[in-house]
Amino acid sequence: MNWKTFFICGLTGWCMEILFTSLGGLLRGDLLLNGHTSIWMFPIYGLAAVIRPLSVRLRHCPVLLRGCFYGAGIMLVEFISGSILRLFSLCPWDYSKTPYNISGLVRLDYFPVWFTAGLIFEYILSQKKKHILS
Repeated sequence: MNWKTFFICGLTGWCMEILFTSLGGLLRGDLLLNGHTSIWMFPIYGLAAVIRPLSVRLRHCPVLLRGCFYGAGIMLVEFISGSILRLFSLCPWDYSKTPYNISGLVRLDYFPVWFTAGLIFEYILSQKKKHILS
């Protein structure tokens, strides 16, 4: 993992989160499409840079299996990073009032979102897109 890849993943994650929260606002009637994120999310999304070396090892696996692997990995990182941030009262999310949550840090119903996000990161970091990273 290099810093350029980390930076690309951090920015990509921020953009995806802003789009996701904007669309969530739209579903609640917010026509301004206000999206949001936190500075703490940048390094967390930056960790998606590990998908690049993992995708090389998983390239022969079906897309469904790769997506499940990425989704589970992202949820694990979400739980660990949320647990650390919560120790300092800095966790920007709290799912404790939603169904299917684990300790208020992970929502199991978000698995399809993380599945898709992992495949998006894989695509961005793929060898076909090598020119972005060089």
